[in-house]
Amino acid sequence: MGTATRSETQRGGAGLPLQTRGTRAPSRREGAGLATALGWFSIGLGLAELVAPQRMARMIGVRDDEESRNVMRAVGAREIASGIGLLSQPAAARWAWSRVAGDAMDLTLLGRALTSDSTQRNRTTAATAAVIGISALDVYAGRRLSRAEPARRLARVTRSITIGRSPEEVYRFWHDFENLPRFMRYLESVRVTGDRRSHWTAKMPTGMRLEWDAEITEDRPNELIAWRSLEGSEVRTEGAVRFREAPGGRGTEVVVNLSYQPPGGVVTTKLAQLFRAIPDYEIERELRAFKQVMETGEVLVSDATVRPGPHPAVPPAEEELRA
Repeated sequence: MGTATRSETQRGGAGLPLQTRGTRAPSRREGAGLATALGWFSIGLGLAELVAPQRMARMIGVRDDEESRNVMRAVGAREIASGIGLLSQPAAARWAWSRVAGDAMDLTLLGRALTSDSTQRNRTTAATAAVIGISALDVYAGRRLSRAEPARRLARVTRSITIGRSPEEVYRFWHDFENLPRFMRYLESVRVTGDRRSHWTAKMPTGMRLEWDAEITEDRPNELIAWRSLEGSEVRTEGAVRFREAPGGRGTEVVVNLSYQPPGGVVTTKLAQLFRAIPDYEIERELRAFKQVMETGEVLVSDATVRPGPHPAVPPAEEELRA
């Protein structure tokens, strides 16, 4: 049977209600992009202040002594903390406002430096102007993120595939959640713990193991299964899989909608994307594996998958004879 796939990836939770002209709330992408940019800027500045406090002190025109170096390191640590907060926390707005408070502290320190005879006033004045500009940007970011906050919740991904089996067969297989690790590579196990509840264990390529409990929220035989993680789970996730007859009697069209947020929020999500370990990248591969299990009874893998790297293609039987 042929395979039909389509994808649509979105960032954030449910869509915002329509706003009147001139009062449009920031979109999910705008909010996430602003927080990410501000977070990396804060981390970069903080690292510079931690690693090279002498150079940073000279750059802003203050005396290079032990006291100024300690102040630089403290400011750098604060910047890094704010940057990590902006990247990792769903409530990024409060971290933007923490930068505003930090800017006020920096302006106070620069104001004192301007009164010192040992200060290079031209450089310190330029640094003060720069901090004022950054402070204005931080205030703007805090306001924008505060308005966009309700939409920055879960990452969402949608994938679909056509499987050459009836909706009844496909639904019945998926409904037994303990079958899922057969084609979902990142899942170690799913254990049914009650009528509508189950315990999930997943392992990331980094070695990190995640566990959470989930419950079925909607179950329509041969049509739909929806689930979500329980309150207090270390992984926030919710999903739904729909089963419908494919056009032309080609079997069943399976549509998976998955929303997720691993521990650590945006930072962990971005690292997981780097390692191709989250459903945003994996779900299409998993659906293809699901199709293989349903149609052939097993997941078919290539020789390159089993034996990575350059090597001659040798059939197993012939290889055994050579041994």
